[in-house]
Amino acid sequence: MSHPLVSDPAAAAPDLKQFIRQAALRLGFQKVGFAKAGALGQQGQDLQDWLRQGRHGAMDWMARRQAERSDPCVYFPPVQTVVALAMNYHTPAPQQPDGSPRWSRYAWGDDYHRLLKKRLRALLRELTVVHPDVNGIASVDTSPVMEKVWAQRAGLGWQGKHTNLITRDYGSWVFLGELLLDIALEPDPPFEEDLCGSCTACLEACPTQALTAAYQLDATRCISYLTIEHPEGVAPDEGARLDGWLYGCDVCQDVCPWNVRFAQPSPEQAFQPREFISTYSWSDWAGLSRETWDRLLRGSAARRPGYQGLKRIAAAGGALNGLPAKQLTNRNGGV
Repeated sequence: MSHPLVSDPAAAAPDLKQFIRQAALRLGFQKVGFAKAGALGQQGQDLQDWLRQGRHGAMDWMARRQAERSDPCVYFPPVQTVVALAMNYHTPAPQQPDGSPRWSRYAWGDDYHRLLKKRLRALLRELTVVHPDVNGIASVDTSPVMEKVWAQRAGLGWQGKHTNLITRDYGSWVFLGELLLDIALEPDPPFEEDLCGSCTACLEACPTQALTAAYQLDATRCISYLTIEHPEGVAPDEGARLDGWLYGCDVCQDVCPWNVRFAQPSPEQAFQPREFISTYSWSDWAGLSRETWDRLLRGSAARRPGYQGLKRIAAAGGALNGLPAKQLTNRNGGV
């Protein structure tokens, strides 16, 4: 049965927005905003320039779907509204021995892609119960959607000098997702302030100078790119480039004053760090068996570089920590 207000779309909009907000919060999202869908104009041009400069490196999938990223109507033609959502993923750091490999916080727990997509689809299903005529798709960062741009347009926060979205409430420790809907809902005011001010902590702290200027990222220099998207780009004798990171890098976020002051523990148990984050050494990872890799990283976003890719990075980092290649075998049966 249709929702009683749906017969009048104009009257339905405020009610549906409130319904979506309440349902999203109940499903574990902390922030929700609404934006009118359309071509991104300047942001689309910025993306084109960034790709033309080769700042994406080996991430060819970004160039292949450039048109969809620049305009959600190309990706999902009936879209009228982009619902932007954010979920806090900050968890306290586990105790680790000195010299342990570092992992980006987003990969400490379960794969956020799966969790967010599942929650977004649940939200869409709830919406179709009260508004059976609505059509939409759920998107996370594997979709060709410029999620940070839409989050800012929907009022969730602003893109900081490290290029991540920063919120007043949770800093930049948030996962972003979107619902693209074929109904028109009143957009929220965009977030127009830049609250980074004169701070340049992220630019100064970046170990590889991947932040070439404020709001400018050269992905090919970024440790996250080197360890996740292009792990074969790090030679065995180039462990120093990793700055102690085995998977990803959080330096620009760790030093951000908004994160230092406003980070809050996530209530989502799935994001809590798995045991291996604090117990496995460089040599453990470098000598990991495929079976153990599969067991430890089942349901983890850290599977992306693959078994050999992770071992390659671990071998480079382990060599930097004074572990001869012949010693890079471990308790799990070697290679």
